[in-house]
Amino acid sequence: MTALVLLRHGESIWNRENRFTGWTDVDLSPKGVAEAKEAGRILRAKGFTFDLAFTSVLIRAERTLEIVLDEMDLKGIEVLKSWRLNERHYGALQGLNKAQTARQYGEEQVAIWRRSYSIPPPALTREDDRFPGHDPLYKDVPVNDLPLGESLKDTVERFLPYWTGTIEPFLRKQKRVIIVAHGNTLRALVKYLDGVSDEDIVKLDIPTGIPLVYELDEMLKTIKSYYLAAEK
Repeated sequence: MTALVLLRHGESIWNRENRFTGWTDVDLSPKGVAEAKEAGRILRAKGFTFDLAFTSVLIRAERTLEIVLDEMDLKGIEVLKSWRLNERHYGALQGLNKAQTARQYGEEQVAIWRRSYSIPPPALTREDDRFPGHDPLYKDVPVNDLPLGESLKDTVERFLPYWTGTIEPFLRKQKRVIIVAHGNTLRALVKYLDGVSDEDIVKLDIPTGIPLVYELDEMLKTIKSYYLAAEK
């Protein structure tokens, strides 16, 4: 049996402000810092340890991982970062308040953009300051690979090759792995691991800062999964 831990970053400043964040690089809120510390404490108390960690290149995920590893006294382990673990790109919605956007476009339309599997939000143009091609973080990524906006389906297609090509080989070597990423990239992985349908995955929410443990067999098929929440 191989244990894999998934963790959505702690609450970000824009989570708190109810804004579409996507690839915008915003930091954790004070609550998010506390959530990351609690996740690290729980993992340590439950006897977890890791050989290596994966995260996105966005600071809210990087910082969550850093805090977790500090709480677990694992600061020296290898950390691999990839833009393929980034959150879903919300296109022209990025930075907008979700409630204000619903008032402008209608709740039904915004619900389609947020919750349909294959319909993306309004796209950016490459001239827009929010296009990732203007950010030095992505200088080594082919410009045609950088999104102007993504549906959840697009996020799945962006993430899964990284899972199969980079993360799975470590798990097959019995490496103990933690992935700290984002709501939609982790939903993409849950969809794959659990065989969730296109219709059902849009109903799934992954909470911030609570470790999700997957126990996998030798073929990396799910035996069971569960959250490690703080005991009341």
